[in-house]
Amino acid sequence: MSLARQRNSRHGNRPSLAGEGRPAGFDFTLHMRRLCDDMVTRVGRLRHVDMDRVAVGFSQARKASPFGMYASLTPMRFAGGALHTVRRGRKWGVQRLYDASGREMLYILNFYLPRFLDLPLREKLTTVVHELWHIGPQFDGDVRRFGGRCFAHGASQKRYDTQVETLLRRWLADEPAESVWAFLRDDFRELTTRHGHVHGRKFPSPKLIPVQ
Repeated sequence: MSLARQRNSRHGNRPSLAGEGRPAGFDFTLHMRRLCDDMVTRVGRLRHVDMDRVAVGFSQARKASPFGMYASLTPMRFAGGALHTVRRGRKWGVQRLYDASGREMLYILNFYLPRFLDLPLREKLTTVVHELWHIGPQFDGDVRRFGGRCFAHGASQKRYDTQVETLLRRWLADEPAESVWAFLRDDFRELTTRHGHVHGRKFPSPKLIPVQ
């Protein structure tokens, strides 16, 4: 797989033509990457995140409903950054993802449109920080793990959300440039009306591959 795949869309699924150059419209994933770069640079507890190894993409929500997933983080490694795991007596690996220069991606950060863009501004920013905070502190392709059965958010979802809110306040307190986040003031329809269409990068979900 390659990060060199790029599609533009009026409603999230109109493919660009090969060789047509940079498409017109609004490059959603480029702007989201810039926003994430700014957050991990300004917030100390997020500085372990190397956005050069995080693939930022979007997917079209299957249903036109405000309820459902807004964003997701897919780790490209198993617990502890392991390349393989054993399930039911069989060894498995994860399909790899590389950019055009051959650099391997360790995470896929995905946003679901139009649902994500239709959130209020503050909730959009909270969602971004929420997903970035899931990235493991070792930045080894694994997620941040908490004790107990609910390792992704810990024993208390409320406590996780409080941590996220603290990180967001720290970023806002550093007065990031308005140009970095201003596009999130618009919902999907407004952004489409303003720019003609919304486009960006898409990545297929990585598959588990049996290891011989």
